[in-house]
Amino acid sequence: MQDQQLVNLFKGLVIDSVHHANSGHPGGPMSSMDLAYLLYSEFLNFDPDDPKWLGRDRFILSAGHMSMLQYAMLYGAGWLSIDDLKAFRQWHSRTPGHPENFQTPGVECTTGPLGQGCAMSLGFAIAARHLGAVLDRELFKYRTWVLCSDGDLQEGVALGAASLAGHLRLGNLTWIYDKNHIQLSGPTNKCISDDYEKVFAGFGWNVISINGHDHGQIRNAYNEARQTTDRPTIIIAETVIGKGCATLENSSKTHGSPLPEAERSATKAKLGIPAGEEFYAPAILRSHFQRNFAGLRAGAKSWHTRHQQLLDRESNFRERWNQHYQPVAAAQLSAVPWTLDKDIPTRNAFGDIIKHWAAELPQLFGGSADLEPSNMTGAFAKAVGDFDSEHHGGRNLNFGVREFPMSALCNGIALHGGLVPFDATFLSFADYSRAALRLGAIQRTRVIHEFTHDSFYLGEDGPTHQPVEQVMGLRVIPDLYVMRPADPQETEVLMRKALELELPSALCLTRQKVPFLKLPKETLALAARGAYIVQDTPNANLLLLATGSEVGLALAVAAQLKGHRCRVVSMPCWELFAAQPRQYHEAILPPSVTHRVSIEAGVTLGWERFTGLQGLNIGVDHYGASAPAEVLAERYGFTPTAICERIAKHFSHGTI
Repeated sequence: MQDQQLVNLFKGLVIDSVHHANSGHPGGPMSSMDLAYLLYSEFLNFDPDDPKWLGRDRFILSAGHMSMLQYAMLYGAGWLSIDDLKAFRQWHSRTPGHPENFQTPGVECTTGPLGQGCAMSLGFAIAARHLGAVLDRELFKYRTWVLCSDGDLQEGVALGAASLAGHLRLGNLTWIYDKNHIQLSGPTNKCISDDYEKVFAGFGWNVISINGHDHGQIRNAYNEARQTTDRPTIIIAETVIGKGCATLENSSKTHGSPLPEAERSATKAKLGIPAGEEFYAPAILRSHFQRNFAGLRAGAKSWHTRHQQLLDRESNFRERWNQHYQPVAAAQLSAVPWTLDKDIPTRNAFGDIIKHWAAELPQLFGGSADLEPSNMTGAFAKAVGDFDSEHHGGRNLNFGVREFPMSALCNGIALHGGLVPFDATFLSFADYSRAALRLGAIQRTRVIHEFTHDSFYLGEDGPTHQPVEQVMGLRVIPDLYVMRPADPQETEVLMRKALELELPSALCLTRQKVPFLKLPKETLALAARGAYIVQDTPNANLLLLATGSEVGLALAVAAQLKGHRCRVVSMPCWELFAAQPRQYHEAILPPSVTHRVSIEAGVTLGWERFTGLQGLNIGVDHYGASAPAEVLAERYGFTPTAICERIAKHFSHGTI
């Protein structure tokens, strides 16, 4: 059977799956089926028996709405069944509406929000280059392939990532651009007229333009991409959306809806599918698709042989491999030496921590969005060297002013495995990264996000840089662990916890100096439980709850509240505290103590979950102003005297 006939049969599976679900996007899969079919059946290197084989090429469908394209290919590979295709977009199926890495074998990352698959692909390519440099180049010589759409390239995150990929000369990365000129609301010329050949040439990419339905041109382009190792490649494939439809070729009506019944029947007939057949998949569909599987299996076997020989014969390789691919033993990391009588910002503490652990954590990899001197990542960078176009063994990545691509890229590194990525910027810019933070949480990526300059104490830079709403805004993202440590030692405890989590975390750190709490080691260790008692009084009847720099303020308030029995609680991470058993919650926050005060230099919405109906929530429910930090603290009532007065007034109706 000819390849074109098989392409048509795969299109039939797409059409029927979308029809069966009464939901989905048939047009894009039909425009790019030639591209995907030849890639999977002739060029993509994978192990037919193990979708997670480490030596595989990675394929990322950045245009996640075209998920049925990938599911059709995974059916051809034998990793999905016809029943899976019939369950498209249904409850707990392996074929959800958009590709999800935790749901479907053969799916590398969760996509759907356009552009992020493109950005995540850099993480895969960078991780392969780095691990190849520090472990073994042959084991990590695979390629990352991306299928993207017009919509992907209209998102700035994709073009920001493309700029960085060209700068880093990532020759193990290929994007395939399905340029079908149609998007949901109509022709793309309604909103864009960019010349992507010039754009990507300007980024330093190898640019190949082809007819995306001509199999000879597709094969030539894929061969050229594989042979291009000094820069990334983009294949701009001119295609027709809904290619093969009876009357709706090149129509936006095929983009996001099932084909009308008459169109579906006529299209399937045009594609050569027997009348009345649903999910038509004769045996030859898989047998021909899998015609190169013997060679793929042999390649995977050879890779495993080399890997095992290196493990057996080279103790240094085995040690390095285990460091990268075994869980982080955070408790075994050496203690960071602190000078307790010297106040320092928690951002400096983070810099000291990653510098101190740089040699112990060869898998720690990351950098800052052009804020290295402010995020305090410079000492780490000096210790580990830069990852750049010439030096792949370095572990500091200069992201440039690209917060969204930076965080999406780190998701890709985490999904690749073998490295623990971190990124860094100001907390006020967290919204630039927010879509990537959310997608990272969905995918359960272990990325450590450092956000410095965490409150109005930033001072003179004013309201644009004072992130009064950002900490609380981050807390509403499920499965993102938001950590606001009170001092350097708490920062160390929480950093150890972040390294152990299989989820993303956000460390929100001060610019201003904070004092050490000077607590016993076993007490500080309780910060890993999300909340703990910093200072207590027998039969306490007033709880002061605080995070970050306000823990020191709460201690000063407790000292000034004469005649009151105060318990001061540091609550650096709500998410960690929520995971503790009820007994621990009640031990820290006794239900009998209803007079509670929260103190945090940010919006107060949300604190009522801990302070209750009778509680007092002290914060900043407005934007900041440009002035020295000490002036703002006075104006906003963040002094011990002002807070004591508010407490006295709030609870004046009863006895504390």
